[in-house]
Amino acid sequence: MMQSQITAEPKLFIGMDIHKKSWSVHMRTDLCDHKGFSMPADAGKLVDYVNNHFSTHQVSLTYEAGCCGFSAARYFLNLGWQVKVVNASDVPRSDKQNYQKTDKLDSRNLCKQLQQDQLTGIFIPTEHQEQLRSLLRQRNQVVKQLRVVKSQIKGLLLFHGIKVPDEFDNPNWSKYFLQWLADIQWSYITGAACLKSKMRILDVLNAEYLQTSNELRAYCRKHHNKDYYLLKSIPGIGGLLASAIIAELGDIRRFNKESEFANYIGLVPAIHQSSETDNKRGLTPRCKALLRSYLIEAAWVAIRMDPEVQAYYRKHVIRDTKSAIVKVAHKMCRRILSVIKTETPYQISYSLNKK
Repeated sequence: MMQSQITAEPKLFIGMDIHKKSWSVHMRTDLCDHKGFSMPADAGKLVDYVNNHFSTHQVSLTYEAGCCGFSAARYFLNLGWQVKVVNASDVPRSDKQNYQKTDKLDSRNLCKQLQQDQLTGIFIPTEHQEQLRSLLRQRNQVVKQLRVVKSQIKGLLLFHGIKVPDEFDNPNWSKYFLQWLADIQWSYITGAACLKSKMRILDVLNAEYLQTSNELRAYCRKHHNKDYYLLKSIPGIGGLLASAIIAELGDIRRFNKESEFANYIGLVPAIHQSSETDNKRGLTPRCKALLRSYLIEAAWVAIRMDPEVQAYYRKHVIRDTKSAIVKVAHKMCRRILSVIKTETPYQISYSLNKK
């Protein structure tokens, strides 16, 4: 008697809704639904369960990106599992699910969509890149805290009727302004104590700002030397922005097209088109917000440094002043991808000045 053989490898699909203390898990095979359950936030226990019940299955797993990061994804990838981390906004949902939402239902829906191959995963960074990116974002948090403290100091002076001299009333805090703040004569010691407290906080934040900036640049110079100096060759990109690009994007060579690269950063318009109506609603909200803002700032510098960029800006500023600088930033994206892909430093062309 001839025995039939299974030619297709059995498959297991796992959808998870992960949180700090617990995971909601739903499993189904290529043949039928298995079960859903809640478990402690422990990747090892999930692996033990799969090995005990589905040791011969090819495992695919998915969960939504969130506060728990990518450590779980990297753990499962190292086991040979297929892993997709998805943007929550990209998960297909019915209208009913907008009104009935639980962790159990979310994990079941993720599992179903994974089996039907309806999910598009986002890039999963390495642990090295993720920690480098954390340093960049820590620096940005320090910058925000610095702005808050400076605003509080000026607010304190305004509240107590102390006028800041015109030469110091600007965003740049020079050492002379700081000395002027230290020399203010208060009517009571409590007012002086309040200002000194804020100044001590300012000193600590300034030191942290310098320390994190130096550490970020030094690390990229040492461990990403080639890409760091290739990026710095582009007008408008200094050491900090070169480090930010490396920290936020990791290996830029994974992008195949300039449009794909610009779209990932968010330097593309949000468009709503219906019938004969075609409305552009500014820049897309889906972006690398920190990197996008850095590139737009760098575009203003590039206009001053590069004659070709200056001519490009003049050409477009006549039509739309607001979008012209974004077009320059988009052009810088093309240059970034080009110098990294070709591994050739950018050369400024001064031929426009000879006309």
